[in-house]
Amino acid sequence: MNDTPDSTANSHPSYDKLARHFQKISHFEHFNALGDWDQATMMPMGGAAARGEAMAELALHLHELKTAPMLAEGLAQASREPLTGEQQANLREMRYHYQQATLVPGDLVQAKTLQGYKCENAWREQRKHNDWHGFKPNLEAVIALTREEAQIRADALGIPPYDALLDKFEPGMTTAKLDANFGQLQLWLPNLIQEVTDKQAGEPGVSLNGKFGVQAQQHLARDLMQLLGFDFNQGRQDISSHPFCGGVPGDIRLTTRFDEADFTSALMGIIHETGHARYEQGLPLAWRGQPAGLARSMGIHESQSLFCEMQLGISPAFLAMLQPKIQRHLHYPMTQDELARLYTRVKPGLIRVDADEVTYPCHILLRFEAEKALIDGSLSVADLPDFWSQQMQRLLGINTDGNYRDGCMQDIHWTLGELGYFPSYTLGAMYAAQFRFAMEQTLGPMDELLAQGRLEALFAWLEDKIWSKGCLLTTDELMLGACGEALDGKYLERHLRQRYL
Repeated sequence: MNDTPDSTANSHPSYDKLARHFQKISHFEHFNALGDWDQATMMPMGGAAARGEAMAELALHLHELKTAPMLAEGLAQASREPLTGEQQANLREMRYHYQQATLVPGDLVQAKTLQGYKCENAWREQRKHNDWHGFKPNLEAVIALTREEAQIRADALGIPPYDALLDKFEPGMTTAKLDANFGQLQLWLPNLIQEVTDKQAGEPGVSLNGKFGVQAQQHLARDLMQLLGFDFNQGRQDISSHPFCGGVPGDIRLTTRFDEADFTSALMGIIHETGHARYEQGLPLAWRGQPAGLARSMGIHESQSLFCEMQLGISPAFLAMLQPKIQRHLHYPMTQDELARLYTRVKPGLIRVDADEVTYPCHILLRFEAEKALIDGSLSVADLPDFWSQQMQRLLGINTDGNYRDGCMQDIHWTLGELGYFPSYTLGAMYAAQFRFAMEQTLGPMDELLAQGRLEALFAWLEDKIWSKGCLLTTDELMLGACGEALDGKYLERHLRQRYL
């Protein structure tokens, strides 16, 4: 039997009809992704209103396709057809996507998309001017719609509202599981932060003195992306106010932002987003356009970007590869030791995307607690700045009173109503550490492989164990196949202690 998604065997006509329908959805998702990319990179500000209306209309059309009347009967009939294991996995994912779409009425999807675009576009200027009072009513409207969505999903699934949002990004994840994982994290993380900062207190800092032109940084970024195996024949790199990896597997759109006074943030941002891009470019080609061909979850997605950025990117052996490239493109004399001290300096800071890997989970713990409270109504948007400042003081010893731009306005996610997404970042760090130690059991120490110039061996392991699986496996099955065990946060602690202590 032909095991590909476009099989035309007469033995499973309902499945084949579903496959064609989901291929159509994929085509519209393609242009939806390009609309998002263009809005963040190329679109003039004056086009925001018209673009928002167009994207809301497209979101409604996609919702109608995903909730088409034929799907319920087709899914039921296909489940009785003789399908291969991979086709059954694709059918499982079809059922998940159908369920996710049918839970929410189309008018709410359209309203939330429209309000999200309005909030995001205004946020781009409001954040620059620390304009919390201008931003607050827009965010209140988005949160109100997100609460409505969460309650509708929760009522249909019989689960708590925040769990219903988590399930959109990390299927099967619950607040209880996160509370347990993150609770363990909080038992050792504060002491580790203190131990590392005490150890580094006597080490000389590294400061940058120079102007690093955007064009030179772009050339360095391209060189680095090529080293990491990014396929420029199926993707491109641009500038946006908030770095992201978008597009679709055959047309990846990666963006970053550049600072002429400091090249280091953009450099690690490029490595991070290239990790996302390699995952997308490595998804199973035979299942492209089908649910089984998509990334497994946002936590697994973040594991691939964080593997590149943290496990690989700031390892001594990789920095040895990076140092001559910085010298060549930026003409800036910086030793490998200076690079290592710069990228492994642990210091609590305001900005999540600029945080070191030891303090980074604190930024996610804050957002996780805020999201739960925003959804259950125990925290109002009006009280968010005070909550933020209190939690930053508790977790990192930093006061953010009055600094909205670098506080609760710093992220793009909430402007779009993407609550439930942030936990994926720390889940990703946990997955990434576990993947690294599993990989080393087969390939040997990562730094030795890099010293031998065998970067491709690491990516071959990831392609075999993670990328090529797409959604053919559940998250638990994926972890069992790659690591021989379920997710265990002890590997993140092991990694951080090994690197910093």
